[in-house]
Amino acid sequence: MSGGHSHSYHLVEPSPWPAAGAASAFVTAVGAIMYMHEMAFGGALLGLGLLGILATMWWWWRDVIREAEFQGHHTPIVQLGMRYGMILFIASEVMFFVAFFWAFFDASLYPDTGIWPPADVEPFDAFDIPLANTLILLLSGCTVTWAHAALLQGNRRDLVNGLGITILLGIAFTALQAYEYVHAAFGFTDGIYSSTFYMATGFHGFHVIVGTCFLIVCWFRARAGHFKPDHHFGFEAAAWYWHFVDVVWLFLFLCIYWWGGR
Repeated sequence: MSGGHSHSYHLVEPSPWPAAGAASAFVTAVGAIMYMHEMAFGGALLGLGLLGILATMWWWWRDVIREAEFQGHHTPIVQLGMRYGMILFIASEVMFFVAFFWAFFDASLYPDTGIWPPADVEPFDAFDIPLANTLILLLSGCTVTWAHAALLQGNRRDLVNGLGITILLGIAFTALQAYEYVHAAFGFTDGIYSSTFYMATGFHGFHVIVGTCFLIVCWFRARAGHFKPDHHFGFEAAAWYWHFVDVVWLFLFLCIYWWGGR
């Protein structure tokens, strides 16, 4: 009768963002396929889909932040459910990358020509830009852990600094990978090696960009005083996602750049 909740769960209000996100992802996928096949309007459709994804991220995060910080809906039980959800999401992402590794190993262990990499492909030197990117991501894993430790200790200055350094390292990684792609000796459609290489490393690069956006949101929230030592799942989820990106890159470096390029 008083209008309060008689339970500790959060009954989510109707939201357009899951449908908007799914539609934007579909448009992005169709646009990417059209762009890779050099079809008309493929690039425009791809850009439109990416803008839709960014807009969905912006408004969906806005609603979740409002629920967590100002409406008090994220009780301990709700946070537990979110943790389980994030774990399952990362597990699904692991299987997503398993598919690309499977394709790469199937092609490399049983090559049609008997040679891997193919004779007409000049692979990247694993100990050049890929090694630098490996060191960058490993360092970023340390800095995001530093930020988390600072938050648990109530040290907001180090929380903000650690997040800021992690974001800069993520941007540096993306810039180096873009430079690597521009100077590659092979293109996406130059054979099975090229296709599996770009699909695996390209989707990882996309995940790095998403993770960097995730951390940027956390950086602004930290500056606004949103996170507390006992109530900060938004930051925790971003850190989990970033560590997942780190681990996937280690496998990419060892399996595709080093072993697969020898």
